Amino acid sequence: MAKPGRPGAGNSKKKGALKGTGGLGRKSLEGRGPTPKAEDRAWHVAGKRKAANERYAAAGGKGRPGGRPATGSNPNRSPKAKAGDDTENVTGRNSVLEALRAKIPATAFYIAQRVEMDDRVKEMLSIATHRNIPVLEVTRQELDRMAGFDGVHQGVALKVPPYEYAHPQDLLEQVIDRGEMPLFVALDGITDPRNLGAIIRSTAAFGGHGIILPQRRSAGVNSAAWKTSAGAAARIPVAMATNLTTQLKEFKKQGVFVIGLDGGGDVSLPELALADRPVVIVVGSEGKGLSRLVTENCDQIVSIPISAATESLNAGIAASVALYQVATSRASARD
Repeated sequence: MAKPGRPGAGNSKKKGALKGTGGLGRKSLEGRGPTPKAEDRAWHVAGKRKAANERYAAAGGKGRPGGRPATGSNPNRSPKAKAGDDTENVTGRNSVLEALRAKIPATAFYIAQRVEMDDRVKEMLSIATHRNIPVLEVTRQELDRMAGFDGVHQGVALKVPPYEYAHPQDLLEQVIDRGEMPLFVALDGITDPRNLGAIIRSTAAFGGHGIILPQRRSAGVNSAAWKTSAGAAARIPVAMATNLTTQLKEFKKQGVFVIGLDGGGDVSLPELALADRPVVIVVGSEGKGLSRLVTENCDQIVSIPISAATESLNAGIAASVALYQVATSRASARD
């Protein structure tokens, strides 16, 4: 008796096909020929980029959106950021437009496919084309990735090089040379870039001249700060001090008064008498407040009157209120 076969195994005793295969085996080994290049496949990202380049060139564009800048542009620009670099993606229509207007040396301008064209987008395209900034048409999913988890891009993004910080002393000298009354904001332990962006925006709104950051334990001007500043980061300079306490001492030697914000301050903000003087407002972190060394070097510690039901104010809001008070006091003094 023959042994039963394994389940699923064939038990045919045929040693080979009785009929020819018609060459099917040979054709399967030969394959379908060489694989088309990525740029020749319409559905591939490279193919879409090639199509966008062709449309852009047909419309009279001066640069090559998907490649390197046209001859005569800045040779130091790199349209495609290399892995591991520290470029930033500025997103949002206001932020991108302000950065382009301020002539930030952008390396690429990204625009979503079938984006809604308003006056801002048209101006962005005009500036980017005039400055030979590569224009890349990408999907909204790609912009979502560039904007980050909680970013809102509104269909546009701009790749910019790392932020170039000014020197605090240079900022002070520039303001004095213009004959203006210095008004700066220094941040002590602010590590949230969104708070930094909000303070940059408020500084611009109330006539401030710049932000002073410590080199350590501080947020920097990154994409989140750019976004929150709504483009003000392109207009308000941010300086970095090697040591904040040392820098505040230098400012004091040159006639700048240091005002620290703290809930337990001995002077109420409406009663501040130094608003019409050269001042730097120091804002501490929401949790720890001002550090001990910074507090010791303040000319006055000022508190903002708030309801007893509210424990404290966000650092960005506190800076805005203080800047508004100083701006109002200076306007009243001029009148």
